[in-house]
Amino acid sequence: MPLTESLPPQPGSAPERAIPGPAGLPVLGSMLDLRRDSLSTFLRAQREHGDVVRLEAGPPGLRSVFHAVFAPEGVQQILASRAANFRKDHPLYEEVRQAFGNGLLTSQDADYLRQRRLVQPLFTKRRVDGYASAVTTEAAGLADRWRTADGGTVDLVPEMNRLALRTVSRILFGLDAEAAVDAIHRCAPVINAYVVRRAYVPVKIPREWPTPGNQRARAATDELNALCDRIVADRRASRETAGDADGAGEDLLSLLAAAGNDEDGSLDATEVREQVLIFLLAGHETTATSLAFTLHLLARHPEEQTRVRDELDRVLGDRTPTAADLDRLPCLAQALKESMRLYPAAPVISRRAVAAAEIGGFRIPAGADVVVAPWVTHRNPELWPDPERFDPRRFDPEPEAARHRYAWFPFGGGPRACIGQHFSMLESVLALAVLLRAYELDAVDEEVPVSAGITLQATGPARVRLRPRAGAGE
Repeated sequence: MPLTESLPPQPGSAPERAIPGPAGLPVLGSMLDLRRDSLSTFLRAQREHGDVVRLEAGPPGLRSVFHAVFAPEGVQQILASRAANFRKDHPLYEEVRQAFGNGLLTSQDADYLRQRRLVQPLFTKRRVDGYASAVTTEAAGLADRWRTADGGTVDLVPEMNRLALRTVSRILFGLDAEAAVDAIHRCAPVINAYVVRRAYVPVKIPREWPTPGNQRARAATDELNALCDRIVADRRASRETAGDADGAGEDLLSLLAAAGNDEDGSLDATEVREQVLIFLLAGHETTATSLAFTLHLLARHPEEQTRVRDELDRVLGDRTPTAADLDRLPCLAQALKESMRLYPAAPVISRRAVAAAEIGGFRIPAGADVVVAPWVTHRNPELWPDPERFDPRRFDPEPEAARHRYAWFPFGGGPRACIGQHFSMLESVLALAVLLRAYELDAVDEEVPVSAGITLQATGPARVRLRPRAGAGE
């Protein structure tokens, strides 16, 4: 939709600096470039026009105008220090809200604060560390299954997607994990593609119209809602039957259903379902991306793979990793962080400005759609020398401490930072530890093409050849 442009300068005031940006095509602006490859378009815009860029997309009368901010200082203003002025009113979040409900990812204001207070106790370090055995159990099961892989080769993209989905489903649902995995594996891609497509078209067909796309998305959404509603009802019934003293389930869904306090009350069945859907879809896709690209990058860089494996052998020996090992595996954590720099699971983060704001010496108008892009900031050569090179030592303590807080922000930042940061890091480190102790990996595919959806999507295979390690295994 057309946006409110900056007001004309008042008499006697200094003229505003025009925000630079690509000219694009005469009629469509940058629309085709953004549709073909939005990540490369943003990267090129920063390198050609600077750290605050104005882009236009679409024909006259239906043209979208938005502003991209790439410097860490500007990112910090948008996500943290002036977060109240940059809200989740962007069309993408509205489509996610329509598809998955008003959970933590999309809620705002009083709704968000209430939900955060209710859910936060479920994501304390102590609580999350208790999920470690679920992570290692699923990872060990995958390592065993890989021993019969066809030709000793696997594609890390679907393999890590299923591992992360099984893990988060086990933690959320307990014994209902398998049914949830099958439904989400089938329905999530349909909904994700629908959400992204609707978010960026200039004219939206009403959701109620019986078009094939609307009907497919509705069927997929209804199936996931029914699954979650059934499991939520079962959990509530089990708690009422067993009573609190019995601890009727320590899976995350049982804890969500029981969450409450005097100030905020509790989550009703619809709110629980909306939180569960967000945790399932956002949680598993982001972790799967980090796992797949960390393993693939290590497969492409055998010297770094050896460095990580030597650390695992030294610290773990033959025992199963635990939550207490998270701080004892710095080389593995550095490799994970470097892969999240190169392949951030949330490559672009969107907001909308409430009031005009000055960022980087330019005036962002009220009502403007604004994006920050980890994909671009993480590749700024002034922040990251030779930015396309995989170098986990960038995250040695000294260089990491010297960098701007928002030079690396795969989990966002500020008051809306990802509530599951510790869970994601724990799951990733432990799963990687189990798999890398069991196998040496050789890359089959050198490069993996990607695109930006709700999360970063691999659009090609990330195959590796597996070499079982002598004496390895759980």
